[in-house]
Amino acid sequence: MASTATLIFRSGYVYADGAIREMVLWKLPQPTPERSHGFKYRLYYGLAGRSMVRYDNETGKGDHRHVGGREEPYHFRSVEALVADFLRDVDQARGRPAS
Repeated sequence: MASTATLIFRSGYVYADGAIREMVLWKLPQPTPERSHGFKYRLYYGLAGRSMVRYDNETGKGDHRHVGGREEPYHFRSVEALVADFLRDVDQARGRPAS
């Protein structure tokens, strides 16, 4: 990632059972063809070294998510929706109903 991107949000949390949740979001200096919304992000939830939920938009793949061993495209609408969707998937992975 270019060093000109600006870190705008970073959050980490360790649950009592040892699971890890990390959310990192950068603002790009300008939108790109793969990131027309102008953000680069990595949102991760895992337990015992195993990724259970991950949202990212790495170069060459665009916006997508990994949930329960499957990868699928993700439609980015806003930063707020991204975080809400990720947290909903984390709750489901933890066995909690979606709110």
